[in-house]
Amino acid sequence: MSGRTLKFGAGAAIILGVLVWLGISGVQESKTYYVTIPELRAQGDHAYRLRLRVAGDVVPDSIRREGRQVRFQLHQGDDRLEVVYVGTEPVPDTLVDNAQAIVTGKYSAENYFVAEKVQAKCASKYEALPPGTTRESLRSGS
Repeated sequence: MSGRTLKFGAGAAIILGVLVWLGISGVQESKTYYVTIPELRAQGDHAYRLRLRVAGDVVPDSIRREGRQVRFQLHQGDDRLEVVYVGTEPVPDTLVDNAQAIVTGKYSAENYFVAEKVQAKCASKYEALPPGTTRESLRSGS
């Protein structure tokens, strides 16, 4: 083997190794784990290192806008989670009292969730129609 072939092979191996490392680290960074509020609390210090997704209902009268941040609480049964939204997108209009919400971000050592993304749905949009009612009758007003 000539020195030139050896250098080329070594260079190709280094480039391939770097690409594999970048791919693996990118996948690890983008992983998001879905947990419930009780599961989040049970994870302890381990939760601080993970990107997480948590769902719950917005606690009534807990939404506070403080400059670019929005603070609110989610609950699942008796378990509550303080959330601070620091994302760049506006908070959805559907983030209201009692709405179902999903937050994505990281749990802080100060026991609140730092959300980069908030999704919320208004419960009234997804309620079943009353018995004997059709969508057409609602549109026509009869």
